[in-house]
Amino acid sequence: MFARRCAFTVSKAGQFKNVSNSLSLPLNNSAAATSKNSNNIGVDTFYVPKIAARWHGGVTFYNNPQIKLTFIDPKLPEEEKTKSVIAYVGETLLQVAHRHEIDLEGACEGVCACSTCHVILNQGLYSALPDPSEDEEDMLDMAFGLTDTSRLGCQVEVTESMDGEVIRLPAATRNFYVDGHLPKPH
Repeated sequence: MFARRCAFTVSKAGQFKNVSNSLSLPLNNSAAATSKNSNNIGVDTFYVPKIAARWHGGVTFYNNPQIKLTFIDPKLPEEEKTKSVIAYVGETLLQVAHRHEIDLEGACEGVCACSTCHVILNQGLYSALPDPSEDEEDMLDMAFGLTDTSRLGCQVEVTESMDGEVIRLPAATRNFYVDGHLPKPH
């Protein structure tokens, strides 16, 4: 079994560099490996789940296989509730929604630090996905309209087996910073 991961290097001087945006490694590989660079300085390479990396618009999936997904947004008028879109294997549901101007907020920009990209999946799709991480479960606890098949769109990576699936958006979202947030002085 393989997991998609990103590789980052940190030199002894503390410099941080992304060396791979999509590296497939066996799941049993060690989390870090040490090697020497051209200056014979030890460099530690860390592998982190690709989903945990921030995208900042630089990663594209346009050469990956395409599938069709349908989003249903109950907040829209009846004639606009359903939108079928093309998704690329490897991107997240949040990225798909943003690319197609679907109202899935993602206030934390996809780093699993809020619940504004909460989606509701069909039972079959939910069961086929890897279990949510503890961080995702913590964020889902704050989601509006939580269901047994709720996930965060930023944590669900599109696969070919998702072709034709329906993704439902909740009737509302809960953004604690915007919704009634009163900043306090330090």
